[in-house]
Amino acid sequence: MSLFKNPYDPNARLACTCGAHASQAAHEADAARLSERAIETAVLKALFPRDAERRRFLRAVGANTAMGAIASLFPLGALQAMAQEKGKLEKKDVKIGFIPITCATPLIMSLPLGFYEKQGLNVTLQKTAGWALIRDKVMNKEYDASHMLAPMPLAISLGVGSSALPMNVATIQNSNGQAITLAMKHKDKRDPKQWKGFKFAVPFEYSMHNFLLRYYLAEHGLDPDKDVQIRVVPPPEMVANLRADNLDGYLGPDPFNQRAVYDQIGFIHLLTKEIWDGHPCCSFGVRTEWVKENPNTFAAMYRAVLNAAAMAAGPENRTTIANAIAPANYLNQPVPVLEQVLTGKYADGLGNVKTVPNRIEFDPVPWNALGVWILTQMKRWGYVKGDVQYKSIVDQVYLMTDAKKRMKEEGIASPADMPKKIIVMGKPFDASKPEAYVQSFAIKKA
Repeated sequence: MSLFKNPYDPNARLACTCGAHASQAAHEADAARLSERAIETAVLKALFPRDAERRRFLRAVGANTAMGAIASLFPLGALQAMAQEKGKLEKKDVKIGFIPITCATPLIMSLPLGFYEKQGLNVTLQKTAGWALIRDKVMNKEYDASHMLAPMPLAISLGVGSSALPMNVATIQNSNGQAITLAMKHKDKRDPKQWKGFKFAVPFEYSMHNFLLRYYLAEHGLDPDKDVQIRVVPPPEMVANLRADNLDGYLGPDPFNQRAVYDQIGFIHLLTKEIWDGHPCCSFGVRTEWVKENPNTFAAMYRAVLNAAAMAAGPENRTTIANAIAPANYLNQPVPVLEQVLTGKYADGLGNVKTVPNRIEFDPVPWNALGVWILTQMKRWGYVKGDVQYKSIVDQVYLMTDAKKRMKEEGIASPADMPKKIIVMGKPFDASKPEAYVQSFAIKKA
């Protein structure tokens, strides 16, 4: 007896929606396999437009080897998730790591404000002490996904500072949102040329904080590897170290710049948006392998965080969000501190109240040019050496096409091109000429 029902037999009891499978589960599994094959075929055609070339390639390496090779270069899992619109979740219980800073706002607020729950996810947010621990827990598969500094997925994918593991950047968590904070004793030393011998902190080597501080110092004639000390200090420990006189200042994430002002031990020298308005800071990082294994769960997480970012982008929502993320299990900060960061109306510690509405912004699209700029600074300061394949590396890590598609699905406006030109301290960046940009700097690692 056939295992399949005859869809034309009026007496047959349909076991699935199409009537051709023994069960609905078998129908869905077959549909998923067909969807995956369609995606793989489309990718093959894109890589080898001519039939003869495609057939030669398949004969030479075999179909399974071919797809394995392509998957290593192309985010097939993400594309398959796009094809399986809101399919059955592979896993509902998801662990997501985060550092308690305002950069993680979309990822954190998604829990108390119900964005994960709406997508059928049961998310546990794992507050983590520092970025090295975040990296290790992602790599050891203790976390399914995590809040990461924007350079971290690139560094991990390249095996810089750790063993190599392919990563994907699903979204940029925030742009701007950092500052250079100095101890109150330096309020009369606003000229960086006076900072020789200073001890600075950044949250991690592979961070925008490190690269922006180095850039800023070098533009003022200081060699960041010779004229100052730059130490790695976890963000929650920055204020205490400033208070203990272990640091002269730090380029750190909020709320710890504003917290230093609140505690009257430091002042905000400048916001990093004054160095580069629109710079990325943190991202939502996922192991590429996990995306392939859990495409529908990944897509659901994606939708939740994108919708949260859309809410966070609205200035009228910032006070609500400050209250949602202030509790001890999230940021553990006074609401007034978070409101000053998120609304942009803040005290600078020097007796001024400033209004900067875009002190922190939430543009979730992982624009490839941002990743290329990050790689130029990794090359400039010796974190990567030799010939760097800037574009191909970023194309593998940043899921820009996927992000824009998801935004469209959720009714969130996404511009066709990167909305702002990259201009850092007055110097424009051309992402098509990264190596020339690296070589143009007078101060760089020999």
